[in-house]
Amino acid sequence: MKKQTIDTRPAGPKPWYDPRVRSLFFQAVAIALVFWGGWILVDNTLSNMESRGISTGFGFLGETAGFGIIMNLVPYDATMSYGRTFWVGLTNTLLVSAMGVVAATILGFIIGVARLSSNWLVAKMALVYIEVIRNIPLLLQIFFWYFAVLSNLPSPRQSVDVGGALFLNNRGLYLPDPVTQEGFGIVWGGILLAIAAVVGIRIWAKKRQLATGQIFPTFKVGVAILVLVPIISYLVAGRPLEWDLPALRGFNFGGGITIIPELAALWIALSLYTASFIAEIVRSGILSVSKGQTEASKALGLPNGLTLRLVVIPQAMRVIIPPLTSQYLNLVKNSSLATAIGYPDLVAVFMGTTLNQTGQAVEVVAITMAVYLTISLLISLFMNIYNRAVAIKER
Repeated sequence: MKKQTIDTRPAGPKPWYDPRVRSLFFQAVAIALVFWGGWILVDNTLSNMESRGISTGFGFLGETAGFGIIMNLVPYDATMSYGRTFWVGLTNTLLVSAMGVVAATILGFIIGVARLSSNWLVAKMALVYIEVIRNIPLLLQIFFWYFAVLSNLPSPRQSVDVGGALFLNNRGLYLPDPVTQEGFGIVWGGILLAIAAVVGIRIWAKKRQLATGQIFPTFKVGVAILVLVPIISYLVAGRPLEWDLPALRGFNFGGGITIIPELAALWIALSLYTASFIAEIVRSGILSVSKGQTEASKALGLPNGLTLRLVVIPQAMRVIIPPLTSQYLNLVKNSSLATAIGYPDLVAVFMGTTLNQTGQAVEVVAITMAVYLTISLLISLFMNIYNRAVAIKER
């Protein structure tokens, strides 16, 4: 008889007890459930729409819209398609969002710095602004600027006249419209050359400062180049620019550029409201920088302005940027409140009038959601890239 041997080696761990296997399993189950739920939602929606005789698809985008829009950055009239109304609404949304981001950032940084001012009056005024503006609902602020301020401006015949070129009334702000003539390409070339020269001087000045310690007046020289070079190019090209001045024609103004009161009210409200939050973000970012940094800069004889610009703000940006990104996203999404005062943004034009006339609710809402999602993701992407660029790198 053969002697039986017994394997006394310990059994290997079962796959179920491996954290990596369990993690992959649960992730696969979660993904499967998401796709299953999405398929059920789409299938039920299509079935319900078919049973009610509602057509599906995006063919409606090629149909004639048949309605006018009070403001458009791209060419549009009532004979164009619903697809063109989408682009009109999108460009209007991007316009007010971009204007709001720029204004809110500048104002927010100024108020945030003023909040920490050693001047008691300046600091308290900044505090009052922040506490008042951010605690009033944004929609009410939009109504205030539109109905209480801009709607009470004088009529077109009694417009506020500034030099015969700028007119302000309850129908908007009318500005001269620059009309380029033949040869203006030389001016554009001068502008691009000036920008390239400023960038080159900045790079050279930074290298020179690191090598010798000498500071070059980059800002003053850059401003001089950006102003003088385009002016010289304009004169060399023979002044290829004319101005289309607004003029009263009947009951309203014609010509020039018109800033409608709906755009102005929405822009002012969005900028002031978002700036109040950005100011607190800037204040917290500055306070996150060690006081030793400020004391060291003062010991070197740096004035307060240079200390703030060269020492404090660069270190505070790593704290400021993440919440600042959230405020930019909130501003873009809050711009959809434009429909309350009739500003023709994407929600008012496309998800409002276009949806009501076509009845394509699923397609219109899906497109609108995709647009806001794309804008938000792009803002996050650019801000993350900038955040990595300004992050303090360990040596």
